[in-house]
Amino acid sequence: MVARAVDLDVANAALAARDAPARVEWALDQLPGEHVLTSSFGAQAAVMLHLASSRRPTLPVVLLDTGYLFPETYRFVDELTERLALNLRVYRARETPAWQEARHGRLWEQGTAGLDRYHHLNKIEPLQRAFAELRAGTWLSGLRRSQSRSRAAVPFVELRDGRYKVHPLADWTDRDVGRYLAAHALPYHPLWERGYVSIGDWHSTRSLADAGSVEQA
Repeated sequence: MVARAVDLDVANAALAARDAPARVEWALDQLPGEHVLTSSFGAQAAVMLHLASSRRPTLPVVLLDTGYLFPETYRFVDELTERLALNLRVYRARETPAWQEARHGRLWEQGTAGLDRYHHLNKIEPLQRAFAELRAGTWLSGLRRSQSRSRAAVPFVELRDGRYKVHPLADWTDRDVGRYLAAHALPYHPLWERGYVSIGDWHSTRSLADAGSVEQA
């Protein structure tokens, strides 16, 4: 699938000296297509959506709709899609949420095995289908090192399952994000002001206040 080899060590060293817009432009110019951007339309998603779509308006934006997103998320998707004229591509599991629950119960309540099955049905398989249908050779993502310990070593570019994955915002802080949003008059996710910093499915997302209550209990 990859059209030409890229020396990842050299590329990451070079990208470290560039700003985020230049990293996006490098990926679009130098890495094999087709190019896609994945987004969960989370708390600070508007940054990467604006950054990438303003440089390539036709860039497919892949959203994995589990059927369990917050109502505010669906409205946020509509708002940003219209405002930024996004080429939105929504992918879902082959079974509806109601059908999944009828067959398997609430998988997210069934321990590690249940969660793994839930993720495969609702996220992994739909993403693989999206990449295949869109013939993706390069995948842009808004992951940042400061978001969690598991992302602390996220590179600017890596090879993942035969595709290049690019993280133009890898070294950005929350302050960098806030400045970009303000400079371009872009919104945070509407749940941000209610203490939600990581926003996914409603059944597995908690606000900072809720998380603190659990820790103190």
